[in-house]
Amino acid sequence: MKLRKELWFGFTLMAIIITAATAMVLSVDTMTNGHYGLLMLSLVVVAIMLGFPTAFTLMGMGMLFAFFAYHSGGQTAGGAMKQTLDLMVQRAFSVMSNDVLISIPLFVFMGYLVERANLIEKLFRSLHLALARVPGSLAVATLVTCAVFATATGIVGAVVTLMGLLALPQMLRGGYDVRISAGAITAGGCLGILIPPSVLLIVYGATAGVSVVQLYAGAFFPGIMLAGLYILYVIILAKLKPALMPPLTAAQRFVPLPQPLQSAGARGEGRALPWLLGALKGKRNQGVSTGFLLKQLFITLLPLILFAAVSLWSYQTVTRVAPVDDFSELQPMGFGSAAESESTGGLQAPPSDEGGGLQEPPTSGGLQEPPAANGGLSEPPASAGESASAAVAEPAAALPEPAAAVAAPPASAAATGEAAATTRPAPQGYWIGLAVGAVAMLAYYALLSFNRLEVFKMLLSSFFPLLVLITAVLGSIVFGLATPTEAAAVGALGGFLLAGAYRQLNLTVVKESVFLTAKTSAMVCWLFVGSAIFSAAFALLGGQELVENWVLGMNLTKTQFLVLSQVIIFILGWPLEWTEIIVIFMPIFIPLLDNFGVDPLFFGLLVALNLQTAFLSPPVAMAAFYLKGVAPKHVTLNQIFAGMLPFMGIQVIAIILLYQFPAIGLWLPEVLYK
Repeated sequence: MKLRKELWFGFTLMAIIITAATAMVLSVDTMTNGHYGLLMLSLVVVAIMLGFPTAFTLMGMGMLFAFFAYHSGGQTAGGAMKQTLDLMVQRAFSVMSNDVLISIPLFVFMGYLVERANLIEKLFRSLHLALARVPGSLAVATLVTCAVFATATGIVGAVVTLMGLLALPQMLRGGYDVRISAGAITAGGCLGILIPPSVLLIVYGATAGVSVVQLYAGAFFPGIMLAGLYILYVIILAKLKPALMPPLTAAQRFVPLPQPLQSAGARGEGRALPWLLGALKGKRNQGVSTGFLLKQLFITLLPLILFAAVSLWSYQTVTRVAPVDDFSELQPMGFGSAAESESTGGLQAPPSDEGGGLQEPPTSGGLQEPPAANGGLSEPPASAGESASAAVAEPAAALPEPAAAVAAPPASAAATGEAAATTRPAPQGYWIGLAVGAVAMLAYYALLSFNRLEVFKMLLSSFFPLLVLITAVLGSIVFGLATPTEAAAVGALGGFLLAGAYRQLNLTVVKESVFLTAKTSAMVCWLFVGSAIFSAAFALLGGQELVENWVLGMNLTKTQFLVLSQVIIFILGWPLEWTEIIVIFMPIFIPLLDNFGVDPLFFGLLVALNLQTAFLSPPVAMAAFYLKGVAPKHVTLNQIFAGMLPFMGIQVIAIILLYQFPAIGLWLPEVLYK
């Protein structure tokens, strides 16, 4: 009789522990504690690859080897056990008291609510119609949809699964190659672990001690760059090999018009704005109400209204000059403001006796007071009854003409307390931008047909609500208006509102979202606890010191160290997921960064780009299994793996570009926070 899977795992774990204990006993004379730390690391990797739960494997191995470390240090068995349990409690409490981790369940909850609002179907439909004339339009629409939806959810499994249900059947019906279709879906779905709000960045920030706000700002442009490289590859491939991605047929591009417009004689290819303006005159208004036409006209004019509002706001911003109502900054050093003069009764000469203040320099061997007869500065009278204006006027008269002009501001400006000018002419760049925007508006309305208007309305109901939510969450974080936790709370509220607006908010949806959020958050937090215990045991055994000495002994340059570390992470992405790589191996790499002058923020961006491979590289490749679970039966796992390979190559190109041009990731954090 076959053993159950759980029993097999249990026996395997017991075999690993017995092997580790035997190695400890037999090799006491030949192995140092640092070698035991490396043994622990290798055993953890083997256990995870066998399928054991990562968090509890880390905790179990950490406690076992921590006990060995304390016991080998001279502690009795009882004392070593007490210290091991104390270590476990302290590490668990440190994770519980980490405020950054509060944002994880809130972001995850937002993602599950947005997922259940059924926005992704409308978003994909509207995008693939809007991009119908682009080569490989279905694959491009899939990548754009994945990027937008990944930004709103950050849940890789949910995005890949939903796009596998929606986009894969349409691409296969459109004659798309299976490998290209699978590669676009899996690669696009994995963008959620890089583009903010990414749970990976939160976990890395908490592990490496890097600001999550700066990580979000730094990952914004690399995420857009990676998505852009995906789209560019698809378009070029569709141009070179159109048989792999045939263009959409007329039936696939068809957009039905509303019945009132059809009854009034509107045609899909007709220009929308002139027809609506003509229909409002009454000649073609018999088959449709005036209210309906006004509603359609308002939707048509929305881009123009938005353009006018942004132009006016920009004009006021670039022409406004802040009024200067305090001239104290313009006075020469040594002369106080009028208020200060009034309070002191005019400018006083520095006291010459021992009063604890500044002493007058001695007349012999030091600086001499200039004589008043030579036109220099004379000592003002010290009587307290003189007015402030007399105290200021006398030294101003003795100054040269430019200094006197600065010391005595114009009477009109002093009387009003305002600057002479409160506006300035708009710069040339503003007028150039305004002209370009006006030309774009003219072209837009010249090309706006009723078919395109219907596509715009679909985008208005699917893309723009997500855009507002993303802007509210990420904008508040990046511009310092809210912490990640506060922004996550706003995002969770936005997810509630979106689900309610699309009539998907009910008790079942809330229960499922809460349950999945609790499950995901518990997994992440237990991973942190296990990682903390494992890292402490690894440090106690001297494993970290051994690794540092080994790396430093290689005399690597900064470039060689970065290449070596990224290659190791790339290889680890094959058998392990990103969570395991972050919580197990980042505590080993982070202490080495100072030795090579590597910014932890920049290193985190490289790791985030590199860890895309954790979902796209076999044999684990969780994205492939997510897609296989919802794909038609004739789509094989090997075809999905083959479709992933070109996108893995694009990820390597993105890493090289980020290394060669660090400003891609560091420019925005430097502008906003330094």
